Amino acid sequence: MTEEISRPSFEAVYMQFALLIARRSTCSRLRVGTVITTTDFRKVLAIGYNGNASGLPNKCDRDEPGNCGCLHSEENAVINCDSPRYIEKIVFVTHLPCAACAKRLVNLGHVTKVIYHEDYRKRDSLEIFSRAGITVEQFT
Repeated sequence: MTEEISRPSFEAVYMQFALLIARRSTCSRLRVGTVITTTDFRKVLAIGYNGNASGLPNKCDRDEPGNCGCLHSEENAVINCDSPRYIEKIVFVTHLPCAACAKRLVNLGHVTKVIYHEDYRKRDSLEIFSRAGITVEQFT
């Protein structure tokens, strides 16, 4: 009799990837990672983590909370995503996106679901996602 192998779900794999890629962040306040996949989980379309723009110093511009000058991980993932708008996408992110990043994800096109690990201090993105018909789930 063969022993059944315990396999992680794709959701667990991609959330772990988002948590791992967040470790690349140079933000001194909060490290955030994002992974964008196809809905069948067969392709990673883009990744992103928060930090300064490419070629600039790997540090925050300011010490002001909420205004450190770093690009957000979702923003970098959207910039990195060259997949056509019509491709359906799932977004895995370590923290619930802010309202501005929610709008960026809406504009990315055909995001069907956002799965996040940790709550963010503001939850106004939930209304934006709801109006756009994007399902939001907290990863447990």
